Amino acid sequence: MTWRRIVSAAALALSGFAACAAAPAPPTVDLKILAINDFHGHLKPPPGGFRTADASSPSRTIALPAGGAEYMATAVKALRSSSPNVVMVAAGDLVGASPLLSALFHDEPTIQSMDLMGLDLAAVGNHEFDEGAAELLRLQRGGCHPKDGCKGPEPFTGARFQYLAASTIDTASGKTLLPPYAIKRFGGVPVGFIGLTLKATPRIVAPAGVAGLAFKDEAETINALVPELKRQGVATVVVLIHEGGEPTGGHDECPGISGPIVDIVHKLDPAVGVVVSGHTHQAYVCRIDGRLVTSAHRFGTLLTEIDLRLDARSGALLASQATNHIVRHDRYARDAAQTGLIARYEKLSAPLAQRVVGRLSQAYTAAPDEAGESMLGRLVADAQLAATAAADRGGARIALTNPGGLRAPLQPGPGGVVRYEDVFASQPFSNELVTLTLTGAELKTLLERQFGENVPSEPRLLQVSRGFSYAWDARRARGDRVVPGSLKLEGRPIAPGESLRITVNSYLAGGGDGHRGFTEGRDSLVGEKDVDALARYVNAGPAPVDAPRITRVSP
Repeated sequence: MTWRRIVSAAALALSGFAACAAAPAPPTVDLKILAINDFHGHLKPPPGGFRTADASSPSRTIALPAGGAEYMATAVKALRSSSPNVVMVAAGDLVGASPLLSALFHDEPTIQSMDLMGLDLAAVGNHEFDEGAAELLRLQRGGCHPKDGCKGPEPFTGARFQYLAASTIDTASGKTLLPPYAIKRFGGVPVGFIGLTLKATPRIVAPAGVAGLAFKDEAETINALVPELKRQGVATVVVLIHEGGEPTGGHDECPGISGPIVDIVHKLDPAVGVVVSGHTHQAYVCRIDGRLVTSAHRFGTLLTEIDLRLDARSGALLASQATNHIVRHDRYARDAAQTGLIARYEKLSAPLAQRVVGRLSQAYTAAPDEAGESMLGRLVADAQLAATAAADRGGARIALTNPGGLRAPLQPGPGGVVRYEDVFASQPFSNELVTLTLTGAELKTLLERQFGENVPSEPRLLQVSRGFSYAWDARRARGDRVVPGSLKLEGRPIAPGESLRITVNSYLAGGGDGHRGFTEGRDSLVGEKDVDALARYVNAGPAPVDAPRITRVSP
């Protein structure tokens, strides 16, 4: 194996000798880390696989069938067999925003799948809090769901792997919700693993999901734990963090990486030698300040192999390297244990998953246009308006939905058939629809906050229903980017004092994604689940969604 040395051996001068002799190499211990991130309950391979450069034409990309628990388990076994010291880790979002096969059972199948693979440690991600802290603890400890009971084919005993949550504080006790770190020994050498999620978790999770919790700064949390680990003999620290970056190269490269992970790594104690990251659904292998920083895309399409060489006496990190392996279906066979697990849950979920809800003549993607709209966003907003327009269902005139809730294209099958599992893949959170009243002025203020100080230059805009429209201008000052007079309903201007019945999902109604303005809504009426509204709308035959509702008047 070829190693990229982090440190070089120094010559040893021995007094009293006529010639210098080379010092013997210190004994070393090799450690292999297998890492994943952002699995999101994808027990079955994700549509589209993994896109990579075409070997025959590097300027083009091709989609390789990849991912899925059956194939990943085989890849893990193959890499385990090559080393006596192996640990498998994850950098958050193992669960949440999952396909129906996992979500229907509150992600218990995914926890069991990870146990079958031999996962050892996992950082919590923001989606681990989708159903709140109590549900996360249930996934760790086991037991039946408090509302839906025991629905799986066997008792759920909880994760055998350990979740780590170094920066998540239970405000009532002042302690971390879950252990902040774990120490594992390999060939007698202790290695510390710190796990944590991004400090912005409260801004991207429904407020109810993080009630009673505080999220501390990532770098400060890690650095504060290093002395404690050192007192226990740890010289090398591996960080599992649900935060990431945006690179520009291939899945084993790292040119021009940017994003929060870069700033975090720059601040870390020198004892931190490896950072396994996630959240941004990107693939990269980087060197930042001499540290190895990795990410394995999403949905189990990649598996990161990290090789470390440690000084057997001091525990210091001597060398490190990493490779992102594509979990290709033509390279790895299906694992029988995973196949059996999936089959047991498919048998239970099939009546709902395979139910035909309608037909579509085209696919609806969540890719935004230059104004910030997507075809799927328009379709979902229209479905929510249709579900709540009647007076006894809310009397809605406008519907808005968050782009983060649109998780996969709505892709019809053969003959245009759409099944319930297809609409669930597009909207997997099962939020309830909430119709509330805002004034025209309150709506404009809420829309302006999409362009606030803490958003990217290309904001992720709320998707809007037919009949409602507005324009925004990137050249205007923040707080005044909605073009005056452009807010219209059925072609007429909306007056500032006009009362509007508006439908959103319960995530937004609770202030999710920082949209606190919805919490000021009045006369709220709770309706059906968003996924069911979409299924019914598809069944009725949706109207075309190609007409834009949002206009961007400048580059």
